[in-house]
Amino acid sequence: MMTTVQALVWSGILTFLMLVLGLLFRTRAWGPEGMMVAFGNREGIVAPAGVGGRADRAANNQIEAMAMFLAVVLAAQLAGKAPQAAFGATVFFWARLVYWPVYLAGIPVLRTLVWLISIVGLILILKEIW
Repeated sequence: MMTTVQALVWSGILTFLMLVLGLLFRTRAWGPEGMMVAFGNREGIVAPAGVGGRADRAANNQIEAMAMFLAVVLAAQLAGKAPQAAFGATVFFWARLVYWPVYLAGIPVLRTLVWLISIVGLILILKEIW
């Protein structure tokens, strides 16, 4: 099991990786032309379809989840309940890690179930704060 801080740091790393993958798909940075788009101001980029669109949406969803996660982890730290909240933080991280490839693969029902598990992780943290 991770500490709340470890889960927060690893979740931040996961968020960064998700954003980078989304950027690679959005700009098609694997080729010279796409690399120039990636290094430019990215005006006029068309939203990607297929796995690229899913990568982009998964990254945006992760940013939203991180806002909630950061709030409850910070509250747990301030309340002196971080050790008790560690299980919920660990559940959140592993659920979000599983969520990414499931979302990229386009498995709709499983994606939602894994997302719900990450929400359960947030609820477990909140339960320790109250």
